Amino acid sequence: MSTPRFQRGNFLVSDLDRALSFYCDILGFELAFSKDSEPDSYSYDVFEIPTDRKLRFAVLNSPTQPRVMALTEVSGELDTPSFPRRGAIVVEIPEIDEVVTKSTAAGLKVYEEDHLITQDEREGREVGIVDYDGNLVVIYYITSHPEK
Repeated sequence: MSTPRFQRGNFLVSDLDRALSFYCDILGFELAFSKDSEPDSYSYDVFEIPTDRKLRFAVLNSPTQPRVMALTEVSGELDTPSFPRRGAIVVEIPEIDEVVTKSTAAGLKVYEEDHLITQDEREGREVGIVDYDGNLVVIYYITSHPEK
C-alpha cells in the first residue's frame, strides 16, 4: 500500500477577496494562484453545490509549504454552518497576539485563548478564530518543550 500524502485543506467562502484578506493579510499565507473554476469542476459534485452557482478557486502557500490551503468561492449566499462544527484547520503561528489583534479589528469572532498542553507535554498557546464564512481556524504556538 502506498503512503498517503496530505495535499491541502479547502474551505468554501462567499467572497474570495474578503477571505484572502484574512488568510493572507492576517494569517500570513501567500496566494499561489487563483482562477475561475470550470463548469464541470469536481467541486460541484463533492461539495454538492448547485451547478448554477459560479465558482472561483484560490490556492495558498505557507512560507514553508506550497499549495497547503485552498479557498473555493461560491457565488451567492452560503448556508449558516451547523453546530457542533465539523472541521477546522490548525496552523502554527508564532505571532499569536498580532493575529488576534488584527482578527478582532476585522470583526471576526475570536475565542478566548487557551493554555495548550500536547500529548508529549509541550506547552503553548492556542486561539480559535472564525473566518467571515464560519470556517474555524485554530492558531497555536509552542512556548516550552519538556526536558528529556
